[in-house]
Amino acid sequence: MSKKENNNPQFVNGEIYHVISRAVGDTVIFKNEDDFYRGIFSIYEFNNSELIEIWRRRRDRVVKKHKEKLWGVRHPTKSAFTSMDKRDKFVEILAFCFMPNHIHLLVRQLKDDGISQFMKKVGGGYANYFNKKYNRKGHLFNKFKAVHISSDDQLRNIFAYIHCNPISLIEPGWKEKYIRNTNKVMKFLKGYKWSSYPDYIGTKNFPSVISKDLFYEIIGGPEKCKETVLDWIKYKNEINFGTDKIFLE
Repeated sequence: MSKKENNNPQFVNGEIYHVISRAVGDTVIFKNEDDFYRGIFSIYEFNNSELIEIWRRRRDRVVKKHKEKLWGVRHPTKSAFTSMDKRDKFVEILAFCFMPNHIHLLVRQLKDDGISQFMKKVGGGYANYFNKKYNRKGHLFNKFKAVHISSDDQLRNIFAYIHCNPISLIEPGWKEKYIRNTNKVMKFLKGYKWSSYPDYIGTKNFPSVISKDLFYEIIGGPEKCKETVLDWIKYKNEINFGTDKIFLE
């Protein structure tokens, strides 16, 4: 992967980027479970260059599940259902983590201007939902930031960094402090539903949202992914240094 600066992003097809999207004024944009589900639904549904009619896709899924239940297996002749998930994707989503006021995504661009178009659709789509639900107006997200990933070592580190973000919900300021109970932290991350970490360690969570092949090739299977995160936390404890400067500058 060639080095690419992204102060004014000119994203390259086939390259991988860590994308961070924060709410305006650090607004809490995921207030409850329904909001988190809607956010993850958005990064799946809006990863599509074609026009999306969300109500129609929801209806098709309900009908598809009903027919599968009746037939016992997916009916091979029903093209309307077998093709419904064949999206023209902007990006390949490799990892994600949703926090109350921001989102981390690790993506590989598949189409020209794919990352920018994807983030525009996700931001606009979720803002429409959020503003209507909470009687709010205006933009919801700041301009997203992106960091190019240029090596396998950087990929391993960003895998751990993204999936460790939720630690701040139980240990505020953990990046500058020593984590005393790593078992508690690892258990919390395993149960944190709003990231791709559970899927990587073998718990079926949102498997259709991400592509795991690259990390399984670089890191290994579920146990190796878990080990990578644990080793990173131990390393963080050893150096007692905040990680934002390492990965976001």
